[in-house]
Amino acid sequence: MMHEHKGIIPVGLLALSLLVLGLLTAPFSAAPASAEILADHTVIPAFDNLAPATFDAIRDSFRIFYGHTSHGSQIVTGIGMLANEDGTLYASPNISEISSDLGHVGSLVWEGQTRDWLASHPETNLVMWSWCGGCSDNTEEGINIYLDAMNQLESDFPAVTFIYMTGHLDGTGVDGNLYRSNNQIRDYCAAHDKILFDFADIESWDPDGNYYPDETDACGWCSQWCAVETCPTCGSCAHSHCFNCYRKGKAFWWMMAQVAGLQPSGVVGDLPRPAFTLNQNHPNPFNPRTEITVDVQRAGYGTLAVYDLAGKRVDTLFEGYFAAGTGSYVWDPARASGPKAGSGVYLCRLQIGAQVQEIKMVMLK
Repeated sequence: MMHEHKGIIPVGLLALSLLVLGLLTAPFSAAPASAEILADHTVIPAFDNLAPATFDAIRDSFRIFYGHTSHGSQIVTGIGMLANEDGTLYASPNISEISSDLGHVGSLVWEGQTRDWLASHPETNLVMWSWCGGCSDNTEEGINIYLDAMNQLESDFPAVTFIYMTGHLDGTGVDGNLYRSNNQIRDYCAAHDKILFDFADIESWDPDGNYYPDETDACGWCSQWCAVETCPTCGSCAHSHCFNCYRKGKAFWWMMAQVAGLQPSGVVGDLPRPAFTLNQNHPNPFNPRTEITVDVQRAGYGTLAVYDLAGKRVDTLFEGYFAAGTGSYVWDPARASGPKAGSGVYLCRLQIGAQVQEIKMVMLK
């Protein structure tokens, strides 16, 4: 099953310079529609791999329209925090903002506002919309209305890139309606090769890889993290912690580099999207150990790990290259690499590339 991970060859300076030159001298063309782009917590470290010329190319190439209210402003705040660090390198891109959002349960007000904007601002070549609380109280039908409308806009405006988003965390966890709605958006974007800014995922993970599925967008873990680490500050991050905004700013720039076709070094970008099934563990409930099988249709790099309901990683079962085929992994809590696990419910989470699946496991003693 295991293969050695050789990594991706970093983009050479000459190749990057030629690519940037092409962007600046030729009509802009966004990433091909066949390439899914996912901006989530896993891409934030890759921000440091972006070459300085990348930021200039993005500023020169894009005219962005962004509809958002207070929650969506977190991205803009993060962009501003980076600009405060280096006003030349990280100067903000050209973003036109309106105070509106994706609304609730099938609202299409935002769709009409988009068409009106594009009609009067033909220079716009990228559109983003964020949710406020409208993803938390939505329905499957309402989410489909949103997805269908975005897809229709893409068809009607082929020269414009459209960014999909998940809704912010609301504390309802993996059993909540928000979790279902966000996964509906994620699954659609993965299946149809869309560009997704995964707002909720960025709020769900700390830099050490600990998962907080029951958090709100206030980002309690951010306060804990910044109590022991050095974190950047800001005047205000709406509804949240400055560190949350900061990370979203980094994810935004990484996403824009992907849309522009400027591939940062060390990031898997143009490989086929992995496909897999995380099967229910057996036995379940279990004592003292249980087996988890994974069916991988398209290979990729990822992590299979166990978390408690507070989002703390309890054990890492495998991290590396998942080859195509069926793999079997045993979780024995007595031999766990993390904190000692007692009776209770645990989450087994598999992430390969941009995709994630989870199962619940019950240990009895």
